[in-house]
Amino acid sequence: MYADRRPLPFARLGYIYATAVGFVWGSIMSTGKVEYRNGLWIFRGMPRWAFGRGGSCVGSCYLTDHNVTPAIVRHELVHRDQWRHYGLALPLLYFLAGRDPLKNRFEIEAGLHDGGYLRR
Repeated sequence: MYADRRPLPFARLGYIYATAVGFVWGSIMSTGKVEYRNGLWIFRGMPRWAFGRGGSCVGSCYLTDHNVTPAIVRHELVHRDQWRHYGLALPLLYFLAGRDPLKNRFEIEAGLHDGGYLRR
């Protein structure tokens, strides 16, 4: 989806910084299995207060307690690509898109079914 679009200026630096923050955060807070899958660091066993909803993607790090189904990983890989494209502008853009995942363009792009927001 984002491979054919040019990233925002300085997005790469923001993505690298966000990944470093996510990696440190996950390394310190995770009490579960840590794995690298398809370019995504997955940190399990995070305390519930350390992420939003069922998990949060920060750069190329997915922080969650136990929510790691194949569909969720597909969903989070799209969020990783959004981080690559927008860099540190992503948190602001995401906030402006609204808290309702059914109307938030970033959640819609990542797949509402895969993200667990809609039942099949």
